[in-house]
Amino acid sequence: MTDTIKLNVNGIEHSVTAEADTPLLYILRNDLQLKGTRFGCGLGQCGACNVLIDGRNVQSCDTPLWAAAGKRITTIEGLGTPQRLHPLQQAFIDEQAAQCGYCASGIIMSAKALLDRNPNPGEDEIRAALDRNLCRCGTHTRIVRAIRRAARSIAAGTPR
Repeated sequence: MTDTIKLNVNGIEHSVTAEADTPLLYILRNDLQLKGTRFGCGLGQCGACNVLIDGRNVQSCDTPLWAAAGKRITTIEGLGTPQRLHPLQQAFIDEQAAQCGYCASGIIMSAKALLDRNPNPGEDEIRAALDRNLCRCGTHTRIVRAIRRAARSIAAGTPR
């Protein structure tokens, strides 16, 4: 049975018609054409599909649509624009923290949730926050450096 469900994605209200248990990821990518959120494992184990729901980092591949209804959903597209990147996006570029880039949006969303909770995390806290994000490129040291750089940039007053 399909339902019409209201979603607030990146500050824009949407009405989607779908089965209530459809994974949020499918709605973001297929219906709303937000391709930055990636399909990785489909089991909530790799983090490529991470988004923020009411500021909390969640895997959208195993979040049913009904669980996101009426909440604020933020995807990678909601962080910055090509003309004005979010400090995390800029730091990933500056530190060359993404090689293939497939996992980068999920990692950035995990980092955003962390920096919103703690604007000055230590390396251990950063690594713990990224524990559920898989990256096979081996840029983990650059990723941690990028998150620390973004934290400094945000602390210095760079707009979010």
